[in-house]
Amino acid sequence: MGLFVFLKGGKSAPEAEPAPAPAPVAFPAVLGAPSAGICVAMEDIPDPVFSEGVLGVCCGVDPAEGKVCAPIDGEITQLTDTCHAVGMEAAGIEILIHVGVDTVEMKGDGFTCLVGEGQKVRKGQPLITMDLDKIRAAGHPATVITAVTNSDDFAGVTQVAQGAVEPGADLLRVEK
Repeated sequence: MGLFVFLKGGKSAPEAEPAPAPAPVAFPAVLGAPSAGICVAMEDIPDPVFSEGVLGVCCGVDPAEGKVCAPIDGEITQLTDTCHAVGMEAAGIEILIHVGVDTVEMKGDGFTCLVGEGQKVRKGQPLITMDLDKIRAAGHPATVITAVTNSDDFAGVTQVAQGAVEPGADLLRVEK
């Protein structure tokens, strides 16, 4: 996953019961919201790398809680040492979930990884916890961004959510 070059190192999974095997993904695939909160359109994400689509089609959620969940059944492929971003793959869809804007500067303070590289996860399974108060106190937007980093491999990636969302609610539609 060439676009994940900036994701340095990895974390091993904490001791936990393994999730059941992911179900096969049917197309069109729908990625769920990673957090409860208010949906943010790609062009409104306060980071030009995401708002201009540099890392692929994406959208965000201004989170109402400190839990980040898997948007689809898949496998964890990358995890930053700082736990502010996770990469995953599902049926050829490469997904980056990035928590906050410039939160790498926090050096992991306020973030906890709940999964590890190579781990199979189910939609809705918690991946990361974040301390929203710490993120905001550090002066960073807490927007949780979901990007399809290989958007060009698909006929279309479209935001389908608006307004308030709950974890797992339809967020992005991926068409083959």
